Amino acid sequence: MEKSRRTFIRQASLAGAGIMLAPKSWSAQSYKRIIGANDRVRVGVVGFSDRHKSSHVPSFMNHYKELNFDVVAVSDIWNKRREEGSALWKEKMQHDVKAYRNNEELYDSKSVDAVFISTADFQHARHAIEAVKAGCDAYVEKPFAETMEDNRAALKAVKESGKIVQIGSQRRSGANYHAANEFISSGKFGPITMVELTWNVNQPGRWRRPELLGQLKEQDTDWKRFIMNRPYEDFDPRKYLEYRLFWPYSSGLPGQWMSHQIDTVHWFTGLKHPRSVVANGGIYMWKDGRRNWDTILAAFDYGPLNDPSTGFQVTFGSRMHNGDEHPAEIYYSNGGELNLITNTVSPKGGLTQKMADAMHMKANLLPEISLANTEKVVASANTGGDILTSNHVRNWMECVRSRKQPNAPVEAGYSHSIANIMTNAAVHTGYKATFDEATQEVMANGKVFKY
Repeated sequence: MEKSRRTFIRQASLAGAGIMLAPKSWSAQSYKRIIGANDRVRVGVVGFSDRHKSSHVPSFMNHYKELNFDVVAVSDIWNKRREEGSALWKEKMQHDVKAYRNNEELYDSKSVDAVFISTADFQHARHAIEAVKAGCDAYVEKPFAETMEDNRAALKAVKESGKIVQIGSQRRSGANYHAANEFISSGKFGPITMVELTWNVNQPGRWRRPELLGQLKEQDTDWKRFIMNRPYEDFDPRKYLEYRLFWPYSSGLPGQWMSHQIDTVHWFTGLKHPRSVVANGGIYMWKDGRRNWDTILAAFDYGPLNDPSTGFQVTFGSRMHNGDEHPAEIYYSNGGELNLITNTVSPKGGLTQKMADAMHMKANLLPEISLANTEKVVASANTGGDILTSNHVRNWMECVRSRKQPNAPVEAGYSHSIANIMTNAAVHTGYKATFDEATQEVMANGKVFKY
């Protein structure tokens, strides 16, 4: 045991960036659970999705040799995707990659140490629970959860397991976002007074899969496994393949896009969730049978729970028509703005000394500075192996080895899910949504929001 312990510490100290020494508080027993620096990490794929194929695959390929990772298994309940996933990874890894009909078979095989989870939005939290209970670390795509029941259960399971879980909020692995966080945290920005978040695209086919609808037959998949703990509905290939358009399988715009941007608010401020949310919108453009809005405007009140006299507003606006594919995040203080479109801090809109003199105040205009700008947000449907996702996948892989917490730990997913579910509650009830801290439930019109 002592020799193994010394070997681990020596190897960890020599490893690359992000490979950290184990905390002094760890016992000898803890070292038994650490994957050795020279041991290959066996990875499974839970859901061979478009997201996995377009982004996880190239990102993983950037780093797997250096960090000694390997993909050995694919689990997907649709035989078409299962076979495609196995074949693609066999080509990439140059060895057979086992295909499993479902996650139970995958985990029963005891063949994987870690998994990518990129299934339907409403399944992420439950699939994360399965992974950590099977003893696996996990990279879990966002949104983490679409109901508080799933959110609470997944947080509890992950925390109790001690497993490394990275939430797919890849902004947390961007140099410009880290620079923005450091600037705001330093106090130089001043109190945040407003945040404007927008994400507009004009992609008529976004989240549609017309070429696949005729290929999906009920006998070729497992519909009951697909709907999991959602209310039963008869088999529908649209809800299976185009789930992002249909509640309760996805919240659509909030879960897909807002969850990324609202996460930066939580990260930069340390606040865990909004105090309240209101929302309005509708299906104004795409009359294709979808349930989820194609246009939304949501307004959030943020601030300390014990002091309603202080805080700030956040707005999120998104439309799936007349959009330029340039997500915007602008933070305002009374001294200017921090603009994550241009990655600059500037005195724009700030209180000038002339204005301040009339009120016998001192102006505190911000300087004009540039943030680190090396990672661009990609808004297209197929992001490829973009630098943010590549950085984020690498951070997870490094943390699987070091046992250090990743850039987007499970708590980040829990928090963005609260904001997401509050928004969805406002959308579906028409009431202001709040959060009950004692019960950890989202409330609307005095009732717990579920579906």
